[in-house]
Amino acid sequence: MPEQPRLASSAILERDGRFLLIRRRNPPSADLFAFPGGRAEPGETPEETALREFEEETGIPVRDPELFASYDLPTRAENGQMTSHFLLSVFLVQSDSSNEAIAADDASDAGWYTAEEIRSLPVPASVLECAERLAQRRQTK
Repeated sequence: MPEQPRLASSAILERDGRFLLIRRRNPPSADLFAFPGGRAEPGETPEETALREFEEETGIPVRDPELFASYDLPTRAENGQMTSHFLLSVFLVQSDSSNEAIAADDASDAGWYTAEEIRSLPVPASVLECAERLAQRRQTK
């Protein structure tokens, strides 16, 4: 019987058209740039996971999570066998602009990037899709 997908959340913080990304230290996305986030702990809501993981990885307390996207993310080995399976909830969050990001926990680096810059970084497809959607939404305002 296949294993149940694990729940995970990430959070998008935008400032002046730039998105805060961290470089992942650990699998399944080691060395990729991504929105801060991670696995849910038992009893946590997706919103709680996003807020906790964001602060753990960046040192920035965030608030007001608003669901932006959801992804079903199976990872398969070359033989087709599933190696991991996550249901990812992506939230837009807010913070005080005075808070500076410091890479911590699973993050080896943190930085602010435009959607255009994100196109040239090694990122999961979900990160690029979210950044593009938000940049487009920003242009149409």
